[in-house]
Amino acid sequence: MKRLSWFNAVSLTLGFAFLYIPMVILVIFSFNESKLVTVWAGFSTKWYGELMQNEAFLNAAWVTIKVAVFSSTIATVLGTIAAYVLVRGGRFMGRTLFSGMIYAPLVMPEVITGLSLLLLFIGIGLDRGVFTIVLAHTTFAMCYVSVVVSSRLVTFDRSLEEAALDLGCSASEAFRLVTLPIIAPAVISGWLLAFTLSLDDLVIASFTSGPSATTLPIKIFSAVRLGVSPEINALSTIMIAIVTVGVITASLVTKRQVAKQKREEMEAVRN
Repeated sequence: MKRLSWFNAVSLTLGFAFLYIPMVILVIFSFNESKLVTVWAGFSTKWYGELMQNEAFLNAAWVTIKVAVFSSTIATVLGTIAAYVLVRGGRFMGRTLFSGMIYAPLVMPEVITGLSLLLLFIGIGLDRGVFTIVLAHTTFAMCYVSVVVSSRLVTFDRSLEEAALDLGCSASEAFRLVTLPIIAPAVISGWLLAFTLSLDDLVIASFTSGPSATTLPIKIFSAVRLGVSPEINALSTIMIAIVTVGVITASLVTKRQVAKQKREEMEAVRN
C-alpha cells in the first residue's frame, strides 16, 4: 500500500481545515450566550429555543422540505428512466439531442437556468409558488440522478436479466424483480444527491419562488444581508446535523446493500 508523501498529507490537511474549521466555529458559536456572534459570553442553548419560535424560519423550512422531497422523488424516477433509455436503448433517432438535453443542466449556469424557467412560467401564465420550485428543482436534479444510475447500469451484468427472461419473466418483471433491486444503491444515492441539491439551492429558487413560497436558503440569505444573528448559527448547525445523519445513514444502507448482493452472488455461484 502506497503511503502519502508529506506534501500530499499537508495539502490534504490544509484543504480539510479550510472546509471544515469554519463549520466547527459556526457550531460552537451557535451555543453562545451573547447576541454578538464574534464574542463568546458563555454556553447557552437559548438561541435554539428562539429559533423554534420563529415562524418565518419554520415556514421556510417546511416549504424547503416539501420541495426537496417531491422534486428529488420525481427527479429520481425520471432520471432512472432516462439513464435506462440511454444505456439500454442503443442507437435511436434523436439520441444525441436527448442525451444533450439530459446533461445540459450539468454545465448550464444556474442563473441562466433560473431565468429561462422564470420566463417560461411567466409565458404560460403559471403563478410562482411551491409547484414551480418543484418543477425547477426536478429539471436540474434529474441530470445528476441520470449520471449516477447510468454509471451503475453500464457495469450491470445483463446475464442476470437474460436468466430471468428465460425463466418466464416479462421485460417489466425482470426490471422490477432483478434490475431495480441491484441498482437500488445507485437509485438511493441519486435521490439523496437530488435531495441535497434541492435543499441547498438558492439561485434557481430565487427566480422561481413567489411571495407565498420562500425556501430556507432564500430566507437565510435575506437575513444575513442585515447581519448574522445567533439564530442563523443555530439553524445552520441543525442543517449540518441533518445532512451528516443523512450521509451516514446512506453510507450504511449502501454498504449493507453491496454486502447483501455479494452474498447472493456467491450463493448463486455455489449453487
